[in-house]
Amino acid sequence: MTTTDPKEHNGERQGIQSVETAMRVLLALESGGGALSLSAIAQASDMQPSKVHRYLVSLGRIGLTSQDPASGLYDFGATMRRMGAEALRRTNEVAVASGHAMRLRDRTGHSVNLAVWGDRGPIVVSWAYGTRPLPLTVRVGATLPLLTSSVGRVFLAHLPESLTDEVLTGELRGKEAEWTAERLADTRALVLEQGHAETHGGVIPGIISVAAPVFAAGDPLPLAISVVLPESAGTPDQLAEATRELHETVAAASHELGHLS
Repeated sequence: MTTTDPKEHNGERQGIQSVETAMRVLLALESGGGALSLSAIAQASDMQPSKVHRYLVSLGRIGLTSQDPASGLYDFGATMRRMGAEALRRTNEVAVASGHAMRLRDRTGHSVNLAVWGDRGPIVVSWAYGTRPLPLTVRVGATLPLLTSSVGRVFLAHLPESLTDEVLTGELRGKEAEWTAERLADTRALVLEQGHAETHGGVIPGIISVAAPVFAAGDPLPLAISVVLPESAGTPDQLAEATRELHETVAAASHELGHLS
C-alpha cells in the first residue's frame, strides 16, 4: 500500500532541506561580490557560524566553494565557476556566438575563446583549442582584466563607463602613472576605430590575442570573440589574416543575432 504525502497531494512537492540550506550559503557568498569571511557569510545567510562552516566544508569538497589558505576567506570554487560559465554558454546569444567561434577555429587553426560581461569583468565562457600549441591557456570561467587583455579592451571601449568604472578603478590602483586618462581615452578610441583590440603578452607571455565584439538586437551588452595565437605564428601576414577572419566572424554572428550594423 502506498501513501501520498499531504504536501504532494496539495501540489507542493517536498524538497531536501539540506540542499536549500546549502543554497542559502551560496547565495550569501554571491551577495558579497567577492571573497567573504565565515562571519560575514553567517550574517548574510542568517545562520550560526558553526552551521555555515559545516556546509562550507561539504561545498568545498565538491568544488562549489574554496577557501584561501592565506586569508581564510571563502569564495566560489572551480566547479561553481565552470557551472556558471556553462549556464551562460547555453543562453541563446552565447550559443550562437559559440558556434561562430568554433567555425573560426576550424578555418584558421588558431585557438578561439568567447567572453561575456560579468559583475567583476569579462568572463570566458568557451574555449576552442587550435592546432598551434600555446604556452598556457585561460580556463573557462576565468575573469579577464580590462586593461591588459584584448577581450577586456573590447568591453572597455563598448560598454558604458558606469558598468566598467568599478572594475577599472580596482585595476588602476597603483598604476595611475602608467595608465593616464589620456592613455585610457586613446585605448578606447583605437578599439572603436579599428573594430578590434590587439594585445601581445598582455595576460600570458608569448601570446598574441585579437578580440572583437558581437552584438545582439536590442542588447547593449556585447559579447567578445578573440583569436589567440603564439608569437611564433604572429607574422604580419598571419596576424592580418587572423584579424580579417575575426572581423568576418563577429559580423556574421551579429547579423544572425539580429543586429543591424
